[in-house]
Amino acid sequence: MSQGFSIELYFDPALENQVLKAWNVLARRQISTQLIEIESRPHITLFSSPFLDPAKLESFIKSFASKQEPLPLSFSSIGAFPNENNVLFLSPAPTMSLLQFQAQVCEAIKKEGIEIREEFKADAWIPYCPVAQEVPKTRMAEAFCVLRELKLPVSGYAMDIGLVEFSPVREHFSFGLGNTIDT
Repeated sequence: MSQGFSIELYFDPALENQVLKAWNVLARRQISTQLIEIESRPHITLFSSPFLDPAKLESFIKSFASKQEPLPLSFSSIGAFPNENNVLFLSPAPTMSLLQFQAQVCEAIKKEGIEIREEFKADAWIPYCPVAQEVPKTRMAEAFCVLRELKLPVSGYAMDIGLVEFSPVREHFSFGLGNTIDT
């Protein structure tokens, strides 16, 4: 049964590979394999909701993506949400272009009559790229040490926007930023 839907920002291949490297190191050390197991893809979540009609959003997201340009990203720090999911993440520098991009997505979704939850409102949204979920509390310090071995910052571009259903992750659609070619 679906736990929800997310609109996600995806990266260029080189940046995606840097994030996958972190996932794989944590998996090899048996710290966290959750993101691999649910078949996720390296991303930044722009919006999430327990209930969405993917068909209702597809043409809007396609149109939105065609009017955008790839976004420069630089993941410069490591962080954690120490809650029941114990998420470790790479944090991008919160550039104006990234913050405005996310705010525009949410504003357009709101116009579609979809409620924006508090954590995705412009003044509350925290951009992050998960690298581990459900990390045992006793292994958090070790996981941080592993992630510190990454040579930060890692930089690249957000190239695509897509809608996924989870969990496991199933992509409904994705579109390249600035890509006006019909697919």
